[in-house]
Amino acid sequence: MKDRQFRIRISFNAPVILSFALACVAVQVANVLTHGASNRLLFSTYRASLLNPLTWLRCVTHVLGHADWGHLLNNMMMLLILGPMLEEKYGPANIVFVMLATAIATAVVIMIFFPNVALLGASGIVFAMILLSSITSTDGHTIPLTFILVAVLYIGQQVYEGVFVADNISQLGHIVGGVVGTALGFVMSRNKMDRYQR
Repeated sequence: MKDRQFRIRISFNAPVILSFALACVAVQVANVLTHGASNRLLFSTYRASLLNPLTWLRCVTHVLGHADWGHLLNNMMMLLILGPMLEEKYGPANIVFVMLATAIATAVVIMIFFPNVALLGASGIVFAMILLSSITSTDGHTIPLTFILVAVLYIGQQVYEGVFVADNISQLGHIVGGVVGTALGFVMSRNKMDRYQR
């Protein structure tokens, strides 16, 4: 009788999240090699001429850029914790949609209300996923208590820091990400339940 051979395989279990994380690392390497020029040109969003095609591109690509390795590491840790679970629950296409919607929404808000600010980083997406992960299920008549607690803690903290703490973190970007994650989370959860009930 032959001994069983145990083989360990590494699976690419969350293709959207892992691909996004790898892209962020590649962009950060480019940022270091170009001494910040690549981030300024392609991976930050800020008010610029709407006739410039790069303005529209940056509305999406700014989530790939990060100020430094610490900024990148903090975002990737949360993304890699929450993202695979959400990608499995909602599917890759829905997660791509959440990420794109968050990127565009935060870029538009920054360009309209903060003309002298440049925004970059995946923090808005991370906040969208934090709020999205707290929505376990909805039946149209209930709101999960976990969602209420997470919303109060995370959004409340961002509002407080936006008012009382002067730093380089875009609390508004975090809040917009949380709002997008919340809205799409309730829509996707409801649609999922409707499919099961048919």
